[in-house]
Amino acid sequence: QCPVPGSLRGTPEAARFHGTRGHGSWNLRPLDILAEAVPPNGAAGGIRVTQAHGVRGLQLSAAAPHAVSFPASRIFFRCDLFPEEFSIVITLKVPSLPPKKNEYLFTVVAEEPDALLLGLRYSPTRLHFLFLSQDAAGAWQTRVTFRSPTLMDSQWHTLVLAVSESSFSLTTDCGLPVDIMADVPFPATLSVRGARFFIGSRKRTKGLFTGLVRQLVLLPGSDATPRLCPCRSAELAVLSIPPVLQGPSGRPEDNEVLKYPYETDLKVTLGSRPPCTKAEDAQFWFDASRKGLFLCVGSEWVSVLAAKEKLDYVEEYQSLFTSSETLGIEVFAIPEAGLFVAAANRKATSAIYKWTDGKFASYQNIRTHQAQSWRHFTIGKKVFLAVANFEPNEKGQEFSVIYKWSQRKLRFTPYQRVPTHSARDWEAFEVAGEHFLAVANHREGDNHNIDSVIYKWNPRTRLFEANQTIATSGAYDWEFFTVGPYSFLVVANAFNGTSTKVHSHLYVWLLGSFQLFQAFLTFGAADWEVFRIGERVFLAVANSHSYDVEAQVHNDSYVVNSVIYELNITAQAFVKFQEIPTCSALDWEFFSVGEDYFLVVANSFDGNTFSVNSIIYRWQGYEGFVAVHSLPTFGCRDWEAFRTAAGSYLVYSSAKEPRSHVLRLRTG
Repeated sequence: QCPVPGSLRGTPEAARFHGTRGHGSWNLRPLDILAEAVPPNGAAGGIRVTQAHGVRGLQLSAAAPHAVSFPASRIFFRCDLFPEEFSIVITLKVPSLPPKKNEYLFTVVAEEPDALLLGLRYSPTRLHFLFLSQDAAGAWQTRVTFRSPTLMDSQWHTLVLAVSESSFSLTTDCGLPVDIMADVPFPATLSVRGARFFIGSRKRTKGLFTGLVRQLVLLPGSDATPRLCPCRSAELAVLSIPPVLQGPSGRPEDNEVLKYPYETDLKVTLGSRPPCTKAEDAQFWFDASRKGLFLCVGSEWVSVLAAKEKLDYVEEYQSLFTSSETLGIEVFAIPEAGLFVAAANRKATSAIYKWTDGKFASYQNIRTHQAQSWRHFTIGKKVFLAVANFEPNEKGQEFSVIYKWSQRKLRFTPYQRVPTHSARDWEAFEVAGEHFLAVANHREGDNHNIDSVIYKWNPRTRLFEANQTIATSGAYDWEFFTVGPYSFLVVANAFNGTSTKVHSHLYVWLLGSFQLFQAFLTFGAADWEVFRIGERVFLAVANSHSYDVEAQVHNDSYVVNSVIYELNITAQAFVKFQEIPTCSALDWEFFSVGEDYFLVVANSFDGNTFSVNSIIYRWQGYEGFVAVHSLPTFGCRDWEAFRTAAGSYLVYSSAKEPRSHVLRLRTG
């Protein structure tokens, strides 16, 4: 540890001495890392002052890594140990990234050898805090991973990462903190002697930060959140801003017109979509047909300015013929391999199709046993596909199968068999860095009141192992979602042996397991769909059938209301928001076009015929969801929305004919 001399205790100069335990023992001042790296006038090669949404930030991607760096001794000049307890505050605006790309926000790198001592980087789905750990056996890099907050929305955000031994906490825009207790604590004696701070890089060109950064501050000895929050503009909460980003008064500017000229070489390409490679990086393309301006970032064209996209109508695009009736579909992408759809077919063979030349084409057949659904998921770089089998095989063995993508064969190969009972659905999810799979067991023989099982990935055996059982009644579907730091899992219970009028249950993750949070009265619940509109969180249930053995059955028992619930933070519960009449609804799918939000329902049967219209509903604020398109479907079972470079699509499966349908969303 580095002691704070008695003559300095309680003074701002104490900030120059780090490694102090305790929060608030001394008045430690913020250390403006960004201001240390950038000259007061911003005049450094490749560094540009840019304004977005009326707020100034620095664009560093054109600068050489060493141009935005400084020796750690500049701030650690009396002691070369990094503080054991500290927080990092960063205000940034990030671009959209391709799925596998990572960018560094800042790093501390030892010069000899070239080792990363600590750093912060992000990807489209994760935020990683990295630091060097060591013991008598040697040194290794530790990574603490947070499920990435919603950063890639073209808005400014302020993050606070607070570190204290084994405790790591991330707060976004003064919201609820996400806490992680790591197995490996942050080191008490991390020496930064001879190291350098690099802003927006890891000392090399790979992984350069391509967004805007406004604030990067190190606060030794305490959590910075109480200093920042609450705040009227939480996404721009200020601890310390470099002079180059401040107004004449020394205060951050408030949405004023630019006072300084900004010049750059601008090249705009016209015509059809050009390639986006290193040669085109930072160049613009104007798409006259879509009236949009796009910027090449990495390998992707990012929309900069576009006419608002509106859904005009839906048209038939492709009839996808399948070997038998299809009960479920799953659309997914595999990096460097392409876009796929997996069809869960009723008979002995299910199929995977690949998007080729603008259409889905047959790619791989897999033997299944009345497959109900597929679920795609990843663990690290491994890609998996799990099938829910409803019937036993020829030997009477009942199991579902997890397949793994082979990079060598470019096919899915069997990976693990899992015992199941008339499985309807798989749900894959991650909690606190651990991976889980939940299976919806529908019935065992004639008994619908059985356990469904949550399996946990064992990194040592590289297999899924039973972790928790939950009593369910004719389980049809699982849906996982998060709200702030809380993880939820909701089950659709369809039948208890005598009635479809049963409670479906919502569970919350507490103390290492899922515990009951709320019950919903449902009628043959077949699907849950969670979605967000702005800050609002909704949960929609598809009710399929109102039936009771003690009541006389009428044909209209299949025409029942499905329900949309909204999370009420004050009540800490989901409350009924809207009821929508449906015809044996089996699925909801949420999607967006431009700035509009939609729900499409899979109506399957009205009591007389399977030829019923499925409906697209548009979000209209105070009015809720309003029907806007009526789509003729036959035994509709499942909907999936997907997007390609050519546009937006819907695909639905039919449980009554060997043909699925791809529909194109025409926009204007």
